[in-house]
Amino acid sequence: MTFDISHNDPYSDARAGIIQTAHGQIETPIFMPVGTCGSVKGVHFSELRDEVKAQIILGNTYHLYLRPGTEILRMAGGLHQFNTWDRPILTDSGGFQVFSLTGIRKLREEGCEFRSHIDGSKHFFTPESVMDTERVIGADIMMAFDECPPGQSDYSYARKSLTLTHHWLDRCIARFNATECPYGYEQSLFPIVQGCTYKDLRQESAKYIADKNADGNAIGGLAVGEPTEVMYEMIEVVNAILPKDKPRYLMGVGTPQNILEAIERGVDMFDCVMPTRNGRNAMLFTYEGTMNLRNKKWATDFSPIDPSGCSLDRLHTKAYLHHLFKAQELLAMQIASIHNLAFYLRLVGDARQHIIEGDFVRWKASVIEQLGKRV
Repeated sequence: MTFDISHNDPYSDARAGIIQTAHGQIETPIFMPVGTCGSVKGVHFSELRDEVKAQIILGNTYHLYLRPGTEILRMAGGLHQFNTWDRPILTDSGGFQVFSLTGIRKLREEGCEFRSHIDGSKHFFTPESVMDTERVIGADIMMAFDECPPGQSDYSYARKSLTLTHHWLDRCIARFNATECPYGYEQSLFPIVQGCTYKDLRQESAKYIADKNADGNAIGGLAVGEPTEVMYEMIEVVNAILPKDKPRYLMGVGTPQNILEAIERGVDMFDCVMPTRNGRNAMLFTYEGTMNLRNKKWATDFSPIDPSGCSLDRLHTKAYLHHLFKAQELLAMQIASIHNLAFYLRLVGDARQHIIEGDFVRWKASVIEQLGKRV
């Protein structure tokens, strides 16, 4: 994997670049639709390509390990072959999912024992087994196995958790270096910075990870309940240390405003379930603000969903989409999910263009307040 920065914004840390992977290039800043189980909920891959303009999607190691399982994925030739997505894929290590299984998992130095949320069967993840699973999945970018501590963790727990994450990272790197992709192309491993909202822990973690000289680096454990200003502060603390010539991935973030603020602070990659989850609940993101399409005010609004959006936005009216949601038609969730994902990709694409043109900060200031309003 290579990363080339083509433009740096003159008034902020925002930058535009290109990541080259075995399955194609990714223009940054980029938003990555979440395809947890090998699909993006309610959206076909043809729509992801043609309407959303997605360049890379996510898969989740925990979910893919449980279903369909590594044996089927290996027989299929990896996730790219299994789901026919021919562009880059990133896999989360499953750490966040495992550690969210409060009450049905046990954590220790060796790894994490947990019970499946599907059938209660017992499983054990180690850094080595997760690397092996991600190799079989065949993602272009693999995430290291880490512990994502609760956002409200006290300092003592956060310190202990960070030590464990760093120990696990060393084991992930050793296993990664000792193995190869079974499908004959190169994969990359991204470490994850943790440390909750403690500045010294974040600095320590960023330094530890920067020294690994990985192809890229991720920032985890944010957007888990802390105030947004604290999240932005932690991004600044971490990005002051992480290498400038490697892509930076802010995991699980967030709203359109969060994304623009993080881009200004030097983040290149994002993912979040918000576009599809909110879309399934009739909440649409636009440059004018967010719209709840279940509201009666849209029942007689025959204007396009978004005149400057994707082709489906221009084809269908707000009144029609309102009707579909009221009638509980599945098509409503599909159209709204496509709209939201297309908007997120358009947002980061516009940010990229303004970075290239040198007026990102002025453009951001002109749109960010409106993005958070209710229409």
